[in-house]
Amino acid sequence: MKTLSGLYKYCSNREGAPSREDRFGRMFPNIAPAYVRPEVLQTVGAPGGPMDTGTQKKRTKGVPVGMIFFGQFVDHDVTLDATTSFSQVVADTGDIANVRTPTLDLDCIYGLGPEAEPFLYTNGGTFGGAKLLTGADSGAGGLADSDLARAANGRAIIGDPRNDENRIISQMQLAMIRFHNHVCDTLNAEDASLTGAHLYEEARRTTTWHYQWGVVTDFLTAICGEAVVEEILTCGRLYYCGGIPYIPVEFSVAAYRFGHSMIPQKIQTQTGGPDHDLFGTVLGGGFNPLSDAAAVVDFHELFFTPAGRSVQKADQLDTKLASILLALPFIAPADVNSLAVRNMLRGNTFRLPGGDKIAEFMERPAAELDKVRDKVESMGVSRSGVPLWLYLLAEAEQIGRGEANGNRTKGEGLGPVGARIVAETIIGLLELDDRSFLGTNRNWSPRADWDTIGKILTVAQP
Repeated sequence: MKTLSGLYKYCSNREGAPSREDRFGRMFPNIAPAYVRPEVLQTVGAPGGPMDTGTQKKRTKGVPVGMIFFGQFVDHDVTLDATTSFSQVVADTGDIANVRTPTLDLDCIYGLGPEAEPFLYTNGGTFGGAKLLTGADSGAGGLADSDLARAANGRAIIGDPRNDENRIISQMQLAMIRFHNHVCDTLNAEDASLTGAHLYEEARRTTTWHYQWGVVTDFLTAICGEAVVEEILTCGRLYYCGGIPYIPVEFSVAAYRFGHSMIPQKIQTQTGGPDHDLFGTVLGGGFNPLSDAAAVVDFHELFFTPAGRSVQKADQLDTKLASILLALPFIAPADVNSLAVRNMLRGNTFRLPGGDKIAEFMERPAAELDKVRDKVESMGVSRSGVPLWLYLLAEAEQIGRGEANGNRTKGEGLGPVGARIVAETIIGLLELDDRSFLGTNRNWSPRADWDTIGKILTVAQP
């Protein structure tokens, strides 16, 4: 714990916060950037190299696989860099626009609202302008009833087109839309005077706050550990500072890419059904109408829910990735098709500090740093100035997620540095948003039927 004159040091590092919400910032602006030669990164992240898990990888004991895709959904809610890539010149965060609002406001679901984007919403009657459209509203029947609303060219009519890039994220978008519509039904049944625009506003707030609650108490505790989440909520943030919500590049370019290590190569999405390849014909085909009943996702299979299913677990969080992610089938090898290499090259482009240097700044124990450095050195990477993304994977593998009892569990979630970056950023986004439950009403509590991500995604599932 960093201290100042014996008092808890609250948000000591304000220089990296941007002056505008639509710009990226830095959480550690005063730590020198690291640089690792590209040929070293390409060797480490190559197919068959030290990061290739091969045909087998251990699963976590308690993290449902759906959480990793939910993390992708959250990412699409708060950030979109549409201008830079790992191959471009050095990126200046002050010049990089964040196309999404940097708050957990579900604008990927609601767009700009029914007045600005009425094509996302139903028209007429009690729920006109309040409910969101789904494929079931087309009247086509069949698989359309289990799909998003789509235009004549097959593209989804949704607030963020990225939420149609694979079947699991597409079905999650649909589940969130159904949840909002379920909230509309529930609120109107409790108060028949709530209709139209007034119903929309109340349903959006209720839906968004339950989603935010699930992000903090369900997602963050699973990935970062209950201990660090509770410490940040009760004692404050140390590193995510500033007066407006913003996305730090240490979060978006490195720490929040932890899920790439936890995605299995095959996923089961229906009870008793087969495992499907992540980028295969069933789950991999995005940006097109649903064409296979096998691609309809039963979220009881991917999350803990009252149904009590035997839920598939995510892969362990470590320095290994599924083989298919080191040779992405939709990117030519000449364009760097290893996701691991792409992540680390971005670290160079964005001038990220070395993970070990951030750990030193956080005053992590020397013995802890040595364990992580030993691991990355065994992979062919220098002990000093370790690429932040790689450091956080090695930290999760060697140190592990902090538990409420004070112990650490290796491979179950982020280690101390990674957990701090991710949890402080997401909690900071909420605390600095005067429309969120943490920014508006810190005594609010969710309804018991909607208080976990699994319940939210399945309460309106047919």
